[in-house]
Amino acid sequence: MGSLCKLKTLILSENNLNREITELIDVLSGCNNSTLEHLNLGFNKLGGFLPNSIGNLYNLQSLLLWENSFAGSIPNSIGNLSNLKELYLPNNQMSGTIPETLGQLDELVAVDVSENSWEGVLTESHLSNHKNLKELTIFEFSLLPDQTLVINISTIPDWFWKLDLELDQLDLGYNQFSGRTPNSLKFSSESSVSLIGNHFSGSLPLWSSNVSSLNLGHNSFSGPIPRDIGERMPMLMDLNLSYNFLTGTLPVSIGNLYGLLTLDVSNNYLSGEIPELWELWDGVPNLLLSVDLSNNNLSGELPTSVGSLTVITFLLLSNNHLSEELPSAMQNCTYLRNLDLGGNRFSGNIPGWIRQTMPSLWILQLRSNLFNGSIPSQLCSLSSLHILDLAQNNLSGSIPSCQGNLSAMASEIKLFRYESELKVLTKGREDSYRYILYLVNSLDLSNNALLDKSFTLRNLELVYQPFDRKNTRQNWELATPGNSRPLEKPAFWSNSSRYGRILTGNQLQTLDDPSIYRDNPALCGLPITAKCPGDDETLNRPGGDDQDEDEDGAEVEIKWFYMSMGTGFVVGFWGVCGTLVIKESWRHAYFRLVYDIREWLLVAI
Repeated sequence: MGSLCKLKTLILSENNLNREITELIDVLSGCNNSTLEHLNLGFNKLGGFLPNSIGNLYNLQSLLLWENSFAGSIPNSIGNLSNLKELYLPNNQMSGTIPETLGQLDELVAVDVSENSWEGVLTESHLSNHKNLKELTIFEFSLLPDQTLVINISTIPDWFWKLDLELDQLDLGYNQFSGRTPNSLKFSSESSVSLIGNHFSGSLPLWSSNVSSLNLGHNSFSGPIPRDIGERMPMLMDLNLSYNFLTGTLPVSIGNLYGLLTLDVSNNYLSGEIPELWELWDGVPNLLLSVDLSNNNLSGELPTSVGSLTVITFLLLSNNHLSEELPSAMQNCTYLRNLDLGGNRFSGNIPGWIRQTMPSLWILQLRSNLFNGSIPSQLCSLSSLHILDLAQNNLSGSIPSCQGNLSAMASEIKLFRYESELKVLTKGREDSYRYILYLVNSLDLSNNALLDKSFTLRNLELVYQPFDRKNTRQNWELATPGNSRPLEKPAFWSNSSRYGRILTGNQLQTLDDPSIYRDNPALCGLPITAKCPGDDETLNRPGGDDQDEDEDGAEVEIKWFYMSMGTGFVVGFWGVCGTLVIKESWRHAYFRLVYDIREWLLVAI
């Protein structure tokens, strides 16, 4: 290794190195005049502590140690690396305090110490000398609620916001920082800011017009969205203001964000009508891919300018107070994958043009609205549909028999892992899915006035067998063919005024929760307690007394088995060992045999 003294770049990343690096650093730093400028050991399994000798690599400009298993803290000698420009230590197991000697590195351009377990206080001496700093990442994100914080402070100090920096990236996400955020920070062109998952409060900050990505979700910001946000931050491509306490209306100036790709202002307290946000896009290609306005207090009808969103993929407007019929301009949204309009007051017929204009839909959520008329048969041709929820409307007529063509409901979304948040009613319980949403398949037609109709959905048969054909209420029996596959997600039949026997089969053995048949007093048979006409006690208890007798017989057989096994062990053990104890001549002969076998084996080997 002594011949490496003139080495300028050492890259050993993406291997399976799993030792400590103390010896390597000692050798490299032991040179009289180390010339090493770039050291990249990232994406290995290296562990141990960072040695103090790392501070002797005086010419080092980039130190990349991400995605390893280093422990302990950053050595104080890091302050000797006066030429260091890049310091990347994310995704390790480091802990302790960040040394103040880090503030001596006035050439630093990028610092990433995220996904570790730092403690202590971030002081002015850590960052005040970094005039060239462009990237600062100290976030910590974990699904575990008790995960140690990245930096154990509650409020970003004032000196931090007053630093004379021009950042490319600021990421303080998923900590527990609080306080207010001033507008004094400066950012370079196409920069990104993420303060997601903290407790910042006050009004929304409007930073430099160069910011292209602004993520302030999951905080405590309040007040209205600034009316001039479109003019103040015209370069925005991604805007996330979700899960805050924002009030007021949606500003029209959002329509001036010509490069906007994603807009998420869900889970706030916004009110009023949705303005014609996109009517200013006339003649300019609209690039919006995702719009999430769900869980607010928005009202009125859906603006016709939504038809300008010709490449939109996700349109989420659920749980508002939107009303009237769906505008025909939505036929221009031909790339939609997820259309979630549930929990509103939309009315009229479900448009049949959804099939022709939105053929790639994965999720169609129209539950809890005022839609009437029949289910359009065109929906049967949505061959990619995984979730169809038309529950709690005023739909009538027959269920199209072609519903069985929805073959995608027997598979998962395989193009990529689709992650979004959606609430799905399962067995009478509303569950929220996000990270495994791509695995969910669901069909819900409950709480409507649909007439009797039978159809088959991938080996699951819904068979109409009336007790009394003069009765106009819906009468359903559930049956499955003998070679059926396990049912991944049940159809939901609660609150639907059905009656008849509930049959059982291979797939339906999992549907043993009586709550999924609630508010259907005329249904009978297991798993509910109501008996069907002609049933007696034995029919409602499969197997009856015979089953009890079989169970009792099996229990007796198990007892006899253990008793005979114990008796046999005692007799066999003492039959051999007891004889050797009592009969001295047999005992000597037995051990002589064992000794002779041992000697023979030693000679043979």
